[in-house]
Amino acid sequence: MPDFITTPEGRRIALHRSSGRGPVVVFLGGYRSDMTGTKAMFLEDWCWKQGRAFVRFDYSGHGVSGGAFEDGCIGDWAADAAAVLASIEEQAVLVGSSMGGWIALILARAMPERIAGLVTVAGAPDFTEDLLWAGWSEDQRREVIDNGLLHVPSDYGDPYPYTRRLIEDGRRQLVLRDPLDLPFPVRLLQGMADAEVPVGVALKLLDHAGGGDIRLTLVKHADHRFSTPDCLDLIAQAVDEVSGG
Repeated sequence: MPDFITTPEGRRIALHRSSGRGPVVVFLGGYRSDMTGTKAMFLEDWCWKQGRAFVRFDYSGHGVSGGAFEDGCIGDWAADAAAVLASIEEQAVLVGSSMGGWIALILARAMPERIAGLVTVAGAPDFTEDLLWAGWSEDQRREVIDNGLLHVPSDYGDPYPYTRRLIEDGRRQLVLRDPLDLPFPVRLLQGMADAEVPVGVALKLLDHAGGGDIRLTLVKHADHRFSTPDCLDLIAQAVDEVSGG
């Protein structure tokens, strides 16, 4: 059974903690993902074998946390992640998958002193603006603005819902428009066959971010899931590197 914490905003967040040495590895999932996904469970097992502390959690409206998914937005989910960090005494190594990469960067910008290292896996910073809004037709834009909700077909099951609040709040959370200093080791992992987050996003982040130890690894034929055995091993290697071995 998960533990639960309540955020300052009153949202109930489910999380699993595994004890071990720090820094604590914290996994941040993607849009509509939960903490039982392949990458989260792989990292939990890997950290346990390495004797490392690990935390996985569900944002509000995701998994077994409280709230409705359609009520949430990037700022809410970043605040959820910040509440999880506040419950941890040690520094954290953030591992952000897809949208979780954006949220990890928001946290890194807001509280760099709490971060020992950062790994993004198919990271999707600013995706609501640069991938969704920029890629939608005029009819789709009009629908989400006028009706407040747009459903878009997905390769991962039911159509994905996107709300006007998500788009509007996303514009307040952008990390690739202003200086972004990352004063700790950073590893960016990106599949070259990713149909959801183009390689150009990772290249833009690499070029934009400031920091003395930022590296990008491109994996040919890897898709957005980035969850083959070889890809999972790359994630573990990256976590090991940014946390000091």
